[in-house]
Amino acid sequence: MQRRTTMRRMTTGLCLAVLLGACSGKDGLRELNTPRNGPDEFRVLPAKPLQAPESYTFLPVPTPGAANLTDQNPDADAVDALGGNAASLQAASGVPSRDGAVVNYSSRYGVTPDIRGVLAEADADFRKRKGRFTGIRIVPVDRYRQAYEVYALDPFAESERFRRAGILVPASPPRNAQ
Repeated sequence: MQRRTTMRRMTTGLCLAVLLGACSGKDGLRELNTPRNGPDEFRVLPAKPLQAPESYTFLPVPTPGAANLTDQNPDADAVDALGGNAASLQAASGVPSRDGAVVNYSSRYGVTPDIRGVLAEADADFRKRKGRFTGIRIVPVDRYRQAYEVYALDPFAESERFRRAGILVPASPPRNAQ
């Protein structure tokens, strides 16, 4: 009798631990409707450290709206890190002449200037339609996967499809190699 009671307590404790463990560890990057109370940490760029000018008598004239020396410039920083000339980025504006044909071809049916806003709105509507009855869940659910599951590609099925079409796919192992 004592052994049976101990087993029940252990089983109950294990079930409680599993239940509490399932409630923790939400992946905020895949949670589509995460309420945020503060700034988005991925949009905040830290400023470069302040530096004393070489000469206080010859300071540049302040221009409102212009970039500061402490502002981040990821493109120029990447060019400098790779050994290029960051000054060439400032001289180049618009589309380079070598890419003009590609840009003209891709915009032959017109260009939507606010495409990011249009896509964000369409994505919000899509997720709202998909998430009408998903408010109450007993266990955590990956809402991102749930909403976009029909658009996901199976890499092994695509690889097999290409192989059947006669296209060489040397970098992809067959499905049974997993």
